[in-house]
Amino acid sequence: MAIDELIRHVRQPARTDDIVEAQRLFHGRGHGFPGFEHIVIDLFPPVAVIGLYRPESEALLRPLADWLQAHIDGCDTVLAQHRHQPRAPATALIGTAPQARHAVTENGLKYLVHPGRNRNAGLFLDMRNGRDWVRRHAAGRRVLNLFAYSCGFSVAAMAGGADGVVNIDMSSAALATGRDNHRINDLPLAQVRFEKLDIFRSFGRIRRRGPFDLLICDPPTRQKGSVDIARDYPRILRRLEQFMAPRSDLLLCLNAPDLGRDFLLDAVARHAPQYRFSADIPPPPVFVETQNRGLKVMHFRED
Repeated sequence: MAIDELIRHVRQPARTDDIVEAQRLFHGRGHGFPGFEHIVIDLFPPVAVIGLYRPESEALLRPLADWLQAHIDGCDTVLAQHRHQPRAPATALIGTAPQARHAVTENGLKYLVHPGRNRNAGLFLDMRNGRDWVRRHAAGRRVLNLFAYSCGFSVAAMAGGADGVVNIDMSSAALATGRDNHRINDLPLAQVRFEKLDIFRSFGRIRRRGPFDLLICDPPTRQKGSVDIARDYPRILRRLEQFMAPRSDLLLCLNAPDLGRDFLLDAVARHAPQYRFSADIPPPPVFVETQNRGLKVMHFRED
């Protein structure tokens, strides 16, 4: 039976200090589980979200929801989010869709999420190891966080002892959530900026805020009329000398299925040759990828 095969690959949730953390439980999108390429399962305790990239039958969804509630610690609500539809509407299979944001935990830090409300809940679970890397490398450094979204990298940087962070994004709502994310972690806001800017029209302002020791660049996969990764990544790399300090670090993220590691390696070599590749930061093991189309996170350092 298909449901039994799927359940066999759902991971039991990890904990920190006996707190069930936000995390992905099943990643079919990596094409590692034939027949389930259209399904992901995320846990934002107490809510589990079954993400669907094509329609799925009630005959699978209902038993899967029952199993998640019965066997996954920290799960008392199950949503099906129809990501194949415009605006990705969510349907409650068990319980009631949350009407407000709530805090979840990752590596001891808190983040506000709203599962099922929008296409993205507020925390990208595949970026967990990237946030952890920033936390471990931010001490005493000035950080520039481009395409900041809800400022998860900024929370990690400040928790790791950063001197300050400048967060830039086009969404005032996302930045407001980012500000709240710092507050719920009792992080000092005096050293953190939240700036609603079009990056490509604001390089002068970014230069005045610098110089920065660490750049985090995590552009959206696609944003119609705003961001084209293949075109716009080089535009940022060409400007680095204007606002980065000597011997600075870059954490470059790429979540475009049609672009691989070579895109970033070639773009840095051509447009910012003073930086050298240092390491890949892989996503958590649950994000099994068989076609190299998932998230890439790469660390570059200036010689």
